[in-house]
Amino acid sequence: MKSVALHSLGCKVNRYETDVMSQLLQESGYKIVAFDEEADIYIINTCSVTQIADHKSRQMLHRAKRKNPSSIVVACGCYVETDKDRIREDESIDIIVGNNKKKEIVHILADYFEKNGEDGTGVSITDINDPAQQYEQMELGHMPGHTRAYIKIQDGCNQFCTYCIIPYARGRIRSRQEADILSEVKKLASEGCREIVLTGIHISSYGVDRGEPELLQLLEKLNAIEGIDRIRLSSLEPRIITKEMAEGMAALSKVCPHFHLSLQSGCDNTLKRMNRHYTAAEYMEGVEQLRKAYDLPAITTDIIVGFPGETESDFEESRKFAEDINFYEMHVFKYSPRKGTVAAGMDDQLTDREKTARSSVLLDMTAAQSRDFRANFIGKKEAILWEDVEKIGGESYLIGLTTRYVRVALPDSEAESLGIKSGDISEHTIKDFLTDDTLLIEA
Repeated sequence: MKSVALHSLGCKVNRYETDVMSQLLQESGYKIVAFDEEADIYIINTCSVTQIADHKSRQMLHRAKRKNPSSIVVACGCYVETDKDRIREDESIDIIVGNNKKKEIVHILADYFEKNGEDGTGVSITDINDPAQQYEQMELGHMPGHTRAYIKIQDGCNQFCTYCIIPYARGRIRSRQEADILSEVKKLASEGCREIVLTGIHISSYGVDRGEPELLQLLEKLNAIEGIDRIRLSSLEPRIITKEMAEGMAALSKVCPHFHLSLQSGCDNTLKRMNRHYTAAEYMEGVEQLRKAYDLPAITTDIIVGFPGETESDFEESRKFAEDINFYEMHVFKYSPRKGTVAAGMDDQLTDREKTARSSVLLDMTAAQSRDFRANFIGKKEAILWEDVEKIGGESYLIGLTTRYVRVALPDSEAESLGIKSGDISEHTIKDFLTDDTLLIEA
């Protein structure tokens, strides 16, 4: 029995695909071990969203080979697609697996060992930009966690934002068949899964490659599956939030009032240079539709600071817009040139000092906004999906999440006395802050 250690870098899509590969290998007789253990085979599902992600991917590949020089190191994922020449020359890597080939990992390894490793880099990298490329059917056979499961519903992106390499790494949009999604979710529900998170590279485009958007239709059918209590959506395109879409989702009892609408900038000049396909006013309209349809929805976002050509005035416009929206949380990123993208060749690249200063302004803002949002729930009763036990300040707490993704805690000793455990959903009144990002409940 050969041992395999897997490690996933980057997005939730990679995490889902790594979970599927792990299950396929386990079902085929491989022994799955932790990545920090010595293994016969190491599989690294790489990320290439930034130059830093490329660097981390190379680090993990080299770390695996150092851990066990006689091991087989498998590189798969987005870094494989974006730096093909460099990865083929990397002596730490024995097998290369492109995107859209991960489901074949068992056969790829068998073929490698059958050839006695004579041609370690012989596995072809998928031409993910081939228009005929189909969605790679992968399915979780059982739950990798206790309460929540990520469900991949599509792959690829057609947006081509000027700073982003992902369309070149993942290819054009490809939607998964609805029947396969429903089948997977029903199996997970039968195993005790309480919450699903729909994920993909650009889930707002689900169904578009078949003629028209199908996301709301999918949500309606998922909402009817017995055993599933919560449905979350990963990052959404702002333009998808119309009055009809917001009201349609609000009519579904299991769709959580928690939405990540990627902004990137609140300045129209910057949005245009980013090729983001919407204006700040259109983004605001989407947020307003959600706030009309839901009571205090949790709205989170991503913002890039220091994009090429961003003036002080542009940044102030973006900052003011973020202040007016009043997000639950902002994920703030300093722009980093990505080789192979249009933005990397743009004039007026900003210094790291300028980017850091602007990032600090938004980080201070989001810390205050996040605390204010959480404070809304003190004294209110909320349904909590309990997850894992964590140590906070030396004491053990059972940690859970509300439908709005607000993190709450209950002393583990009290949870035990009440018979509350991971996977349970129970209602409790929020008492106060335990830490800046965690609320304490009344037992």
